Amino acid sequence: MKINDIPATPLAALRKGGVIPAHPLALDASRKLDERHQRALSRYYLDAGAIGMAVGVHTTQFEIRDHGLLEPVLSLAAEEAARHASQPFMVAGAIGRTEQAVREAELARAKGYHAVLLGLAAMRDASEDELVAHCRAVAEVMPVIGFYLQTAVGGQPLRYEFWRRFAEIENVVAIKMAPFNRYRTLDVVRAVIDAGAEDRITLYSGNDDHIVADLMTKFTFKRDGKPVSVRIKGGLLGHWAVWTRRAVELLADIHERADERSTAEWLELDARTTDANGVLFDVRNDFAGCIAAIHEVLRRQGLLQGIWCLNPDETMGAGQEEELARVMRDYPELNDDAFVRENLDRWLA
Repeated sequence: MKINDIPATPLAALRKGGVIPAHPLALDASRKLDERHQRALSRYYLDAGAIGMAVGVHTTQFEIRDHGLLEPVLSLAAEEAARHASQPFMVAGAIGRTEQAVREAELARAKGYHAVLLGLAAMRDASEDELVAHCRAVAEVMPVIGFYLQTAVGGQPLRYEFWRRFAEIENVVAIKMAPFNRYRTLDVVRAVIDAGAEDRITLYSGNDDHIVADLMTKFTFKRDGKPVSVRIKGGLLGHWAVWTRRAVELLADIHERADERSTAEWLELDARTTDANGVLFDVRNDFAGCIAAIHEVLRRQGLLQGIWCLNPDETMGAGQEEELARVMRDYPELNDDAFVRENLDRWLA
């Protein structure tokens, strides 16, 4: 499967830029898959205006593979996407060494997904040549979205030289930049421009700590002595797994009405969003509660029954619940509680 094999509508949506939530995992009190709420989450994201969903990624919990849940979770999201009128762009996570990553890409292709978000954490001991060969092997199966994962949750530093070679792989359709590091983000942007791949590779922010500023910035580098500019078109974000309707409205404002606010107002919004993300992702406890807090927001809205993770030890960090109450009180404009209340019964039906 090549980029040109992706249907025109979802590919155009990816290229324009949109909201792609990193899909959580709905569990019941026995830590078994809760199909009803899993489907409700997918319906929520698509009705909120997300252009697609990323499934089997960090927010879905990488442990789903150890519990035999990768295939059923991919299937549930694919079924809901197929029913939705928007023709969403569907992303499946692929991780592990080359044999596993290729196998997961083959599964995603069989389930009707359009691209795989390729995690490289299992290849941290590989040379740069081995990493590039690994990426090429997966790209032989289907289109790939590069993934620069922050080191705090298992990623590794990747040099500009790696991203330059990665951008030359013809079946790379996008890159999610999530190093939570401005220098490393710039390495990726410059590599894409230097490779002449800016029209083929759409840039997405995964920097949940810098969402608004990422989306507002025009990045310009010289190629052959001439300036080339690119923008980060959208976000593939764990942060956007909650309050998704507001995320869609935010991105629309940036794309269509950016001049209606001053630069200072946008930077103020960036600071508020980053403060909220610091709580959601449990920065004070080194990201220990980053999945559980997303679950807690969804639980309060009725989209999940509880905050259970597959790992019983994975829960909210010390003081995180109180901090969550603070940001929900202080930034009511960031939540979409009213939208969820209006539609929840239908999504759970």
